[in-house]
Amino acid sequence: MPARHLIIGAGTAGLNAIRTIREEDGGASEITLVAAERPYSRMVLPYYLDRSIAESHVFTATAATLANWKVKTHIGKKAASLNAQGNTLTLDDGATIEYDDCLVATGSRAIRPSIPGADLPGVHSFWTLEQAREVIAGIAPGSHVVMVGAGFIAFTILNSILSLGAKLTIVEIAPRILPRMVDERGALLVDAWLRKHGVRILTGVALTRIEAARGKRRLRFRKGETLLADLVIMATGIKPNLDWLEGSGIRMNHGILVDDHLRSSAPNVYAGGDVAEGKDGVTGAPVVHAIEPTAMEHGRVVGANMAGRDVAYRGSLNMNIVEVCRLDVASFGAWDDPNAEAFTGLRPERSAYRKLCWSGDRLTGAIIIGQAADVWTTNDVGMLKGLVHAGVRLGAWKEHLRRHPFDVKPAFIASRTTEALLPQTILGRPSRTPELPATVIR
Repeated sequence: MPARHLIIGAGTAGLNAIRTIREEDGGASEITLVAAERPYSRMVLPYYLDRSIAESHVFTATAATLANWKVKTHIGKKAASLNAQGNTLTLDDGATIEYDDCLVATGSRAIRPSIPGADLPGVHSFWTLEQAREVIAGIAPGSHVVMVGAGFIAFTILNSILSLGAKLTIVEIAPRILPRMVDERGALLVDAWLRKHGVRILTGVALTRIEAARGKRRLRFRKGETLLADLVIMATGIKPNLDWLEGSGIRMNHGILVDDHLRSSAPNVYAGGDVAEGKDGVTGAPVVHAIEPTAMEHGRVVGANMAGRDVAYRGSLNMNIVEVCRLDVASFGAWDDPNAEAFTGLRPERSAYRKLCWSGDRLTGAIIIGQAADVWTTNDVGMLKGLVHAGVRLGAWKEHLRRHPFDVKPAFIASRTTEALLPQTILGRPSRTPELPATVIR
């Protein structure tokens, strides 16, 4: 009897798992996909917002593609409960699905603070395609957009809002912007850059309520002025979709706790993407990394293991990379470790900043900020990520980077980091297309 694989969630982790299973088995198993929405990419929603792409380009797998991969689909259905002992999933319409193994990849959802008026018309999140449609309908040239929250999610859509001719004000309860992505010196640099490009920023302010005001929205704060907005975007964080797993017996903390093969406490139940809490590749600590690269890697590893391979996951790398008003902002690994030895470099005339964090002579975290027009910035983002990811010993090059934090290339080349990274492919084999029989020599 063919193996019965169940994939719950059609985001990056789920689709990569399906693709990998088919790369491995050439269609020999049964795959069932349960997804509340048609498969699409959240990563391209900012480009949909600014009209760079049509809505049709948001979707990632058509019905024809899934049929070609021999996937049975339950699109528009939600997982309601999981019986991990009985190997069954119950859907929101009462139907049940039996499986031999399954992947939980239900992603996350936007959360809003529990303040009066947060559910008013004209107050939006920006996480799903439907929410993106609502925001698009509400923004017009000259309109005033207030974004509540100054984290990574907010910054991914900042350029799109400005490109539509809207005026933007960002309000943040923390004392500085990007509190979970860069340190104070980096935040000050980005803050100054955004103000220079017409973005108003209010930090250290606590929103207390939102009111309707003659077709606009009035935002009131614990202290200071009120703001009138045509549209409000609540970029106040995300939360893994785990509520439906209560009572399943699956062990959870911030996410579903997984081992190095991404198995949960039920050996035939895997977790991937935003719902998985697994090993940090730098610190080794259990962590949820709700980022696209981690979801992609999780899907590949789980798919291979479901198909009968024995693939251990090296652990995920915390990283965030965003470009705002032609300024690149990136951080990798344990950039905020208070126990790390840190070197910094600042070139205010170029809006450039570096922070390099060390454990011995290994680079464990980094922050890099610089103008996108500077080629060295773009190159160094990749090289610093590689150095943190590979964890190679840099020896005497550590002292070089202490004195010259903006001169990364010699250390990257001399440490043979590329050579160290090349064997670290997720599956240890060349890529292939799932539409073809699995005849490639492994």
